[in-house]
Amino acid sequence: MARESRRGFLRKAAATGIALSADCAFGGLARARQAASPSSSPYKFYLDTRRTLPTLDRNIFGSFLEHLGRAIYEGIYDPNSKLADANGFRSDVLQEIRKLKVPIVRYPGGNFVSGYHWLDGVGPKADRSAVLDKAWNTIDTNQFGTNEFLAWCKAVGAEPLFAVNLGTGTPESAAALVEYCNVEKGTKWSDLRRKHGVAEPHNVKRWCLGNEMDGPWQIGHMSASEYGEKAADAARQMRYVDDSLQLVACGSSGPFMPTYLQWDREVLEQCFDYVDAVSLHRYFGNGKETDGDSSRFLALNLSMDKQIAEVASVCDYVQGRKKSSKRLWLSFDEWNVWYRANSGSAVNGNRQIAPHLLEEVYNLEDALLVGGLINSLVRNSNRVRVACLAQLINVIAPIMTNGNGLYRQTIYYPYSWALDYAHGAALEVLREPGATYEVPELGQVPYVDVAGTFDSAGGTVSLFLLNRDLNKSRQVEWNWESGGSSRLLAGWVLTGKDLKAVNGFDKPDRVEPQAAERPVNSGTTTRVELPPRSYSVYQWAM
Repeated sequence: MARESRRGFLRKAAATGIALSADCAFGGLARARQAASPSSSPYKFYLDTRRTLPTLDRNIFGSFLEHLGRAIYEGIYDPNSKLADANGFRSDVLQEIRKLKVPIVRYPGGNFVSGYHWLDGVGPKADRSAVLDKAWNTIDTNQFGTNEFLAWCKAVGAEPLFAVNLGTGTPESAAALVEYCNVEKGTKWSDLRRKHGVAEPHNVKRWCLGNEMDGPWQIGHMSASEYGEKAADAARQMRYVDDSLQLVACGSSGPFMPTYLQWDREVLEQCFDYVDAVSLHRYFGNGKETDGDSSRFLALNLSMDKQIAEVASVCDYVQGRKKSSKRLWLSFDEWNVWYRANSGSAVNGNRQIAPHLLEEVYNLEDALLVGGLINSLVRNSNRVRVACLAQLINVIAPIMTNGNGLYRQTIYYPYSWALDYAHGAALEVLREPGATYEVPELGQVPYVDVAGTFDSAGGTVSLFLLNRDLNKSRQVEWNWESGGSSRLLAGWVLTGKDLKAVNGFDKPDRVEPQAAERPVNSGTTTRVELPPRSYSVYQWAM
């Protein structure tokens, strides 16, 4: 993420492009939703549990924490809070994340990491000095650092995705951090960790080689060839310490960048042999990017599909040029809706500790697009193995805290559904042509967007459906090509009359899931009516 200098780039983005048992009552939606005329002909989809992508990596439903605003301090860590546990962790937040089962969390940045020296955040807390974070113009007390984060990950059951400083940092310091984290004992940095009270190694396996190094806003910004060489050196040195690491090179910060794709190609030409993946970042807005057009906004997940395809093509091009058998995977390790709290005081900490920065308030239409973005990640799970909703707490986040507790923003719900229901492998959903509408740069956009998963171990199929139509309900029919479903396990929908409705501490349940309309089965065909402006999830036992 970036400060004000990134806003001009963001404005160009548009130019480029809990479970229900079988006997639970459905139909609560019918009492609450706005009456709307359904479309005359249904959208027809074909589901075959024998046609799936490779098993999806659950890490595509990861998240992100940066030393930014109140994400760390007053977010997950607040030793002075009445809600803090013995480690200073917010117990309510810890319980919420544990219940969500977030699989992986990227840390410590973000722009922050490009000026961060990890040694400032380890050792006795009384000996740690506060420092100026130049990325966000805030004061970082360094009371929360490497060991605290990894202890928190263990407490919530999440894997860490660690980013190293390749801005002001060196490949040598990156390798030293790996040694500190992963070597058991008998070396300079492993023995320092043990001196700090952590006897067992952390065994951090996934690492990001810097952050958004193509951005002029980034501390240590450099050219693609310079970064590629630095990333290759860092990767070699880190693997000398631990050859089991999985390493992610910095890709373009987004399609709005003038060097988009060219950066990715030049970087990979330097470091392809030493990395496993390349990163993608993208933030979506409903301001200047879409002229405030909600119909256009709800189609933007298709530009995520396009971005994934473009970056994957570059990876494959470099693979071909190098005559390599190695196929890189993708790490979409920053994505979300973000366009309101991105200028002025919203991004400038004024040298305060834990200032209120980037505290985006999300409405219903934001949640619908987040659902569509999750659909895109599921559809592309054959290539995307890690993805991180940015961020997790307080900062452009699904969960907000104050001194007394927390509440769930609208975007929490589609994210939680992915974690609850998207297991196994993505289905190759086939569809017949249906009604569309025109969106600049995206062409003809279907009103209904669908993704699905099949969990052979659990014997379940889950479908995730976005109805982009703002005024009409849309009938959807799917045909079970490998036999009909046996039992409906869950059905939820997120919808409402007011696309701008938000949750808050005053009304935390203004926007929340409702029981979805129960589908009608006829042999191997299932039909349901999706309400306008809605995102739904259904799960069946097969």
